[in-house]
Amino acid sequence: MLQPFPNQYDGTPVWEHCDLPILKTNNFNFFRCVEFCSNFYGKTISTLHAGNLRFSRTDNRYSQLFPGQKLSYWADSPETARAEVKKWGASNNLLTFWAYDDGSSFIPTVYPSDLLRIIDGIDLRFNEILRKLDMALPLSRSEESLVEQIALAEPDCLAYKSEARKSNTCFLFFEHGFRKLSLRQVSLRLGSENGKNRAGVACAITSDFTPVLEGYGYYFLPKARVRYDKSYEGTEEYLLRKQVEEFSLKKIRGGRK
Repeated sequence: MLQPFPNQYDGTPVWEHCDLPILKTNNFNFFRCVEFCSNFYGKTISTLHAGNLRFSRTDNRYSQLFPGQKLSYWADSPETARAEVKKWGASNNLLTFWAYDDGSSFIPTVYPSDLLRIIDGIDLRFNEILRKLDMALPLSRSEESLVEQIALAEPDCLAYKSEARKSNTCFLFFEHGFRKLSLRQVSLRLGSENGKNRAGVACAITSDFTPVLEGYGYYFLPKARVRYDKSYEGTEEYLLRKQVEEFSLKKIRGGRK
């Protein structure tokens, strides 16, 4: 079965909305790349990931699109994510988040487990709207109406073409959609592509996205060293994910009887 986006696994069902091009489906990988700053040292993966959801501030070029919303920007591959952050002048010190839709996991840790509702902004030529905003040009009445329709549809995210890699796709996540994401891995690279200062933390393993909840409690130190913060296991996030994990395992075991 042909999939509409390149970062989705083959053979996954897709349900389409009748009015807007809204796809309801799952089994995705998403990537986000940010420039690593010195104040990131000592912050847990959980805290760093939470920072990927940002207020739509007035100094953000896309703030007039969805005022009052929290947004998060992701890509279909690590290469696209790197190209996007490099487009805005990032250094070679890069932190890459690899996420997936939690409902696709063999053992979900977010409840309730649900499919993603994705608006295909590529089909809507949403890039023309983004290009206008990049150039500080006003939107037409029809473009403003389209943005309002998208907001009223309350999708989890909006897909659009990457400007940095024309054949690839980016995804703008709204807050409720962002909450459906879990991390598979977070990778740190300090310096050039061939440099030695690298580190990675796994938050899920295997092709079934089996969660490793303790992964969210690790943090980075200078020279790409990694340490674990045991206190993370007392946080609300860990306890809630652990509760859902145990609930998911109970359902799996009950289904095998």
